[in-house]
Amino acid sequence: MALLQIAEPGESTAPHQHRLAVGIDLGTTNSLVATVRSGSPVVLPDESGNVILPSVVHYSRNDDSGKCTVVVGDAARDHAVSDPLNTISSVKRLMGKGHGDRALSESGNQFAQADEDNQVPAIATACGDLTAIEVSADILEALRSRAEASLGGELVGAVITVPAYFDDAQRQATKDAARLAGLHVLRLLNEPTAAAIAYGLDQSLSSAGQETATDEGSLVAIYDFGGGTFDISLLRMTQGLFEVLATAGDTSLGGDDLDAAVVAWITQKGELGEITDAGDRKLLAMQAKAAKQALSESESATISFTLSSGASFNRSLSLSEFEELIEPLVARTLQPCRRVLRDAGIDAAAVGAVVMVGGSTRIPRVREAISEFFGRRVLCDIDPDQVVAVGAALQADVLAGNKSDTDMLLLDVIPLSLGLETMGGLAEKVIQRNTTIPVARAQEFTTYKDGQTAMSIHVVQGERELVDDCRSLARFELRDIPPMVAGKARIQVIFQVDADGLLTVSAIEKESGSVASIDVKPSYGLKDTQIESMLKDAMASASEDMQARALAEQRVEAERVLLALQGALQADGERFLNADELAEIDKLSGAVASAIDSDDVDRIKDSVKALERGSESYVERRMNASVRAAMSGQSIDRVGDSLTDTASTDSAT
Repeated sequence: MALLQIAEPGESTAPHQHRLAVGIDLGTTNSLVATVRSGSPVVLPDESGNVILPSVVHYSRNDDSGKCTVVVGDAARDHAVSDPLNTISSVKRLMGKGHGDRALSESGNQFAQADEDNQVPAIATACGDLTAIEVSADILEALRSRAEASLGGELVGAVITVPAYFDDAQRQATKDAARLAGLHVLRLLNEPTAAAIAYGLDQSLSSAGQETATDEGSLVAIYDFGGGTFDISLLRMTQGLFEVLATAGDTSLGGDDLDAAVVAWITQKGELGEITDAGDRKLLAMQAKAAKQALSESESATISFTLSSGASFNRSLSLSEFEELIEPLVARTLQPCRRVLRDAGIDAAAVGAVVMVGGSTRIPRVREAISEFFGRRVLCDIDPDQVVAVGAALQADVLAGNKSDTDMLLLDVIPLSLGLETMGGLAEKVIQRNTTIPVARAQEFTTYKDGQTAMSIHVVQGERELVDDCRSLARFELRDIPPMVAGKARIQVIFQVDADGLLTVSAIEKESGSVASIDVKPSYGLKDTQIESMLKDAMASASEDMQARALAEQRVEAERVLLALQGALQADGERFLNADELAEIDKLSGAVASAIDSDDVDRIKDSVKALERGSESYVERRMNASVRAAMSGQSIDRVGDSLTDTASTDSAT
C-alpha cells in the first residue's frame, strides 16, 4: 500500500513547473551538457546521438553573400587540415590571457595587432577578429541549442565548470562567454568539485571498497587531467557536505602536451624536415592524438600520413615508447599532489578515495602512477569524460529550485591569498589561500601623513611578502577623508569573494562615511604558469622574503619617525631648542635618512633609536608645555574631575 501526499488546491507542484537547468563542462578538447531527468543526471546527445562535442569552431564567409558561417564540433574539426587558420581549437587555454602570453604563441592561431583599444587578444578569422571569449561563446551556444532542443524549452540557467586554478580573469572571461551565448550562469563550479558531487550522490564510496578516512567524513582526492589543464583537489565529503580542503594544479599541462610529446617523437624519427604549413601542423597533432587514444587500449599504434610537401611517415609507436615519452609529464602532475597533501596537513595514506577525471586519465600509465602515489585503486566508475558534466547538472538542479538546497552544500576555496599594498611596498594578506568561499573579510588601515584626505588602494594576489613579487589585480582611490593627524583615521577595507570566486573590494572611512569600491576584473595578462610559480616562489623564497619584509617595515618606521619629528620642529623647534640642540637633532636625522638608503636593518633600527634618545628632551618640553596650556585658568578640582572622567571613559572602552 502506498501513501499519497494531498496538497491544497492550487498548491501542488505541476510537472510543467520543473525548471530547465543544465550543467556544462566547457572543456579544452571536448565539451558536454547534462541535465537531471526524473532525479537522475543524463548527458544530452546531439541529433546523431553523440554526447561529446569537440571544442572546435570553424569560421567561413560566403564569397557571394558575404554571410559568415559558424560550425562547431565534429564538422568544424573536419576543416582542421584544409583550413587551419579559420579552425580554432583548445581555445580554453587562451581564456583570460593577454598579448605576448606564451599560450598565444603556442596556439598556432594568427592574432590581430594589439592596440590601446584592444586589450584582449583577438584571433584573425574569415569572420573578423574574434576573442577567445567570442569563440567560447559559440561553443556554449551550440550546447545551449542542443539542450533546449532536447528538453523542449528555454533554460533558466546553467552551472558551468572551470578548472580549480582558473584565476579571476579566466573566470570572468567564462562568464562573459556564457552571457554572449544567451546563458544565465547559476554558478561557476570548480571541475574537481563537480566530479566529487557526481560520485558523492551517485554511489557510496564505502560500497566501492573505499575506507572512511576520518570520523568526520571521507577524504577524497580529485585528480583532473584534461585536455588543457591539470587540477588536484582534496575534499572532505560528509552527508551532502563537500568541503575543498586544498587545491593545486597547472593551467598549462594537459592532454595537448601529451600530444606534443608524440609530435616531437614523430619529427625526430621521420625525415619530415621543418614543418611550416599550418595544415601540416594540424595533421600532425591529429595523428598524435589518435595514436595516444589507441594506446589506451592496445600495445601499439600505427602512425601513417603524408604531408603537403610529399614527405610521408609510416611507423608503429609501442606502448612502452609512449609511456617513456610522457613520463616527465605524468611526474609533473605529482608535484601539485604533494603540495595539496602538505597544505591539508595529511599524508597520502589518509585519502579514502581517488577520483579520476578527464580524458587523459584513460591512459594506463597515468592511472598506474596515481595508484602508486596514493597507495590505492583509483575510481573510474563514471566515464571520466562525463563525470564533470554530471556533477554540474546535479548542482544546477539544486540551484534552479528543483531540489532542496539543503541536500547539498558546496564549500570551495580560493587558490591564492588576496591582500593590499601597504607603505613600503609590503603585501598585507587579508584573505589567506585555501580559505573557504564565499567569504567576506574586513581589516582596518589608517593614514600615513598628517592631513591626508585620500588613500590609494592597491589590491594584490599572491603568497610573497613584497608587492613587486605578487600579482596586481586592481587599484582605486578612497577620497574625502577628513584631514586629521596621521594614524587617527579609521579606514575599513572589506574583501568579498562570491561563490564563483570573483572578488569585490570596498573601503569606508568610519568618521565621514566616505565609501569607494571596485569589482575586480583584472587584465587578461596572467601567464600560463604564474599561479604555479607563485606558490613555488613563495616557498623557495620564504627566508629571503621575511628579510625583505623586515627591511621594508623598518624603513617605513624610520620614515614615519622622521616625518613626525620634522613636522614638530617646523611648528615649534626654535621655541624649545637652542642652536646646538637643533644641530644635533639635524645630525641624527641625517643619519637616519642615510641609513634608510642602505639594506642594513640593524643600522636603520639603531639610527632611529639614537634619534629618539637625542630628541627626548625636546619631546618632554613640548608635552610639558601642552599640559600647562591645557591646565591654564582651571581649578585643581575641575582638573581632577576631568581626569576622573577620562579614566572612566578609558575603562569603558
